[in-house]
Amino acid sequence: QVELVESGGGSVQPGGSLGLSCRASVYTDNFACMGWFRQAPGKEREGVARITMRSGSAVYADSVKGRFAISRGTARNTVYLQMNSMKPEDTAMYYCAAAPQSCPVGVVGRSSDYADWGQGTQVTVSS
Repeated sequence: QVELVESGGGSVQPGGSLGLSCRASVYTDNFACMGWFRQAPGKEREGVARITMRSGSAVYADSVKGRFAISRGTARNTVYLQMNSMKPEDTAMYYCAAAPQSCPVGVVGRSSDYADWGQGTQVTVSS
């Protein structure tokens, strides 16, 4: 069973930056795609960004485009999410997810497109 572990969450002021890491128990090139999702209290889980592991191509939700960046680590078992110019509405639990066989085309995708999930890391943006 694949294990995904997120780290790097915390508190930041509006306009600040945070970097999240997702470490997998297997090489990430075993996956077609990896993504970051978030869920705020009382809201549905939403896709934030995803990356195709073979090509490195990325897709972002409109709400984070130009502010967040997803990338593959050189360690072959890590994916990152760099979050800049953060806003209070970015406050949520952030989850790493992996899709073993195929990537959603042109979108981050739905939760059901991803088979493996981490436990999440909390991000709070507040002054």
